[in-house]
Amino acid sequence: MFVLYFGGQKSGKSKLAEKKALNISQNKKPFYIATYNNSYNDNEMEKRVLKHQKQRKNNFITIEEYLNLPKVIKKNKTYLVDCISMWILNNLDKKEYKLLKQLKQLSKIKANIVFVLNDVNSGIIPIDKISRKFVDLTGIIGQKLVSICDEVYEVKLGIGIKIK
Repeated sequence: MFVLYFGGQKSGKSKLAEKKALNISQNKKPFYIATYNNSYNDNEMEKRVLKHQKQRKNNFITIEEYLNLPKVIKKNKTYLVDCISMWILNNLDKKEYKLLKQLKQLSKIKANIVFVLNDVNSGIIPIDKISRKFVDLTGIIGQKLVSICDEVYEVKLGIGIKIK
């Protein structure tokens, strides 16, 4: 089963995605794929990461993977990928088709995967080239995820609204 939770910043996506991953893991500890690359030396992001770690307690086995998701996902396991937006950011130097190729590889793995994605496509067109590329890739990757997911939830104010 593939599930996507998407929404704005601080909308409650991760909390709902964690709950879903725990529910579908069939009493086995699921894996939490943390995609944030801490090499940016961003103190505010480090605080966010710590908050996520406290929130999930010891309910997950953490795997840190910033670039190649198919490398760490094995069949017949349950995974939470938090988040695809950071994965996109880490892969901004790659061509779009390479990221879509990874998603295609994931779609062929018989596993439970819960994805988290930030919704950044409802604003204005960014003024700089890198931000535009990030926003564009987020929309393209989001569309691909929706096509491979069994369930899709838009999250607003902590409420998941099932749209697929």
